[in-house]
Amino acid sequence: MTTSSNTQKSDAKQKKQSRVTKKDQLIKLLSGKVGADIKVLSDKLGWQQHTTRAALTGLRKAGFQIAGEKSAKGNASKYRILSAPFPEQPTAANEADHAG
Repeated sequence: MTTSSNTQKSDAKQKKQSRVTKKDQLIKLLSGKVGADIKVLSDKLGWQQHTTRAALTGLRKAGFQIAGEKSAKGNASKYRILSAPFPEQPTAANEADHAG
């Protein structure tokens, strides 16, 4: 019955790879031309507003450049991603660590 367990493992791996995280959702919401305000982000993600602000800080620490733009009419500030970090390039030292 190794075939059955192999199939289960590959199914679990596919589900894990196709999983959309809250971070992914946040990045998608912030990637539009207009962006989104804290209330909209919090409502869509099911987070409290302070959690949403902390997530924005986490994205900034991860290398995302995020702009906060105040509305001229006194409405809530809108946030959007200006640029995303580049993926890390493997170095010789990293490849040696993963060579097994």
